[in-house]
Amino acid sequence: MTRSSSTPDRASGAAPGSSSGGRTGRPPVTSRAQILAAARAIIDEHGWEKLTIRRLASELGVGPTTLYHHVRDKDDLLIQLLNDHADATVRTPLPEAPRDRIVQAALVIHDSLSSWPWAAEILTTDGFLGRLGESSLEMVEAIVGAAVDHGCTTEQAVVVFRSIWYFTVGEILVRAHSDPRRPAEPELLQGFLSTANPERFPRLAEIGQDWPVISARDTYPWALEAFVDGLLAHARDER
Repeated sequence: MTRSSSTPDRASGAAPGSSSGGRTGRPPVTSRAQILAAARAIIDEHGWEKLTIRRLASELGVGPTTLYHHVRDKDDLLIQLLNDHADATVRTPLPEAPRDRIVQAALVIHDSLSSWPWAAEILTTDGFLGRLGESSLEMVEAIVGAAVDHGCTTEQAVVVFRSIWYFTVGEILVRAHSDPRRPAEPELLQGFLSTANPERFPRLAEIGQDWPVISARDTYPWALEAFVDGLLAHARDER
């Protein structure tokens, strides 16, 4: 007589439908570190706009309500991701000289965001900059404080930071969305500015397809120093 499939395996003591090796399938994942890692993987592959609590829960093999033990909503999840990234990347001693402190702090911000460009894009949305954790705020404080130490008013110091912030985020996002193959594959350069009328646009026609090669160079540190010097000089002239 054949034993029914619903009869427990008395020899092993296993429950119906289970194996002697224990639970099968993906176990529930509820740790904050694993949740943030899975969320970051979704962002890296699909973009932060495609990240939802339901999609994340499906990826982890748990119910959406399980995630609410760790995050309130999508915005809270993004803030946790940003602060976790900053905690891991924003660490450096800063020089004493105010001007040099501004430059170094801006380089730290740039390097941190360059290692995860989606963070820069998230931070361009309203409300996110004001919810950053202490690691990120240390660099904001460093720039604003250094500007005041250099002789700027507090209002000017805020303008200095905002100007550097816009410049930095813009540079990161442009590079993130540029074709990284272009400088390395000359055939992709064919036609770049080749139709520029040399009589009307003499300099552009002269540069031609050298433009992408030149613009691919990392000139951020050089441009940043010139930009900071200009901002501080302009603030001094306004006083």
